Amino acid sequence: KMSDVILKTEIPGAQLINRGKVRDIYDAGDNLLFITTDRISAFDVVMDSGIPNKGIVLSQISKYWFEKTKGIVDNHFITDEVEKYPKPFNEHREMLKGRSMLVKKANPFPVECIVRGYLSGSAWKEYQKSHLLFGYTLPENLQNCSKLPAPLFTPSTKAERGHDLNITYDDMQKMVSPEIGRKLKVLSLAVYTAGVQEAEKQGIIIADTKFEFGILSGKIFLIDEVLTPDSSRFWPAAKYQPGRNQPSLDKQYLRDYLESLDWDKTPPPPPLPAEIVENTSKIYQEILKIITGKTVKQILES
Repeated sequence: KMSDVILKTEIPGAQLINRGKVRDIYDAGDNLLFITTDRISAFDVVMDSGIPNKGIVLSQISKYWFEKTKGIVDNHFITDEVEKYPKPFNEHREMLKGRSMLVKKANPFPVECIVRGYLSGSAWKEYQKSHLLFGYTLPENLQNCSKLPAPLFTPSTKAERGHDLNITYDDMQKMVSPEIGRKLKVLSLAVYTAGVQEAEKQGIIIADTKFEFGILSGKIFLIDEVLTPDSSRFWPAAKYQPGRNQPSLDKQYLRDYLESLDWDKTPPPPPLPAEIVENTSKIYQEILKIITGKTVKQILES
């Protein structure tokens, strides 16, 4: 139901630390409470319409991957059982069930850790200019959506406002320190590779993705969201064919619609037709089912 769309949260007596493009983050003492709303952004602009159940999809897919990858790197997930949250959060089960998690308060690094296994989106545009990609030289015969010889680590800066900027690995090491930079690269490639192998079993190609890491008591943690349809490109392997754009189970459907409009990608966003909202919701719920084996309904009833 459209009435179930949560665009922003208000929790009386709780301190809101940050309202991001999608997440509302509250102070929970030593920890943070993450609430994933149904907001959706494209080209760094938040749309006026929310996508039904999107927050639940993102939260649950992240939880799934946090569990799967905790042998590779520690992550910030503590629990998503509302009754275990501190006051006043535990009084809001109806709103928080399925779309929230209590997480450790790690200090985020100022970089987005992007891993690309395939040549797509902005990377394909970049490659066509020079066969160079963010400092890497690539073979000359690659097509749109070709698989790369090996996954590439292509970090970017984190812009609070406006667009993230691609940087080289060297630039990144200057920003965070050579040692931390190297660790983030190694961990990003390891988590991506584990995700790829797992998704492959479900017939899904993870073309690229974006991770965030933070530090707490000298330890590196995987934070934010992991391998979700907001942060990754998911392609059905059965339909994969290089040389064209792929049908994908992620935010690309919405981006493609917006690309078809005469919109300059700055606020205000264009209104989204009901059909686009509904189809986007269906796509998000489809990838939830493929990856976790669960539906939104099952999650809410559990």
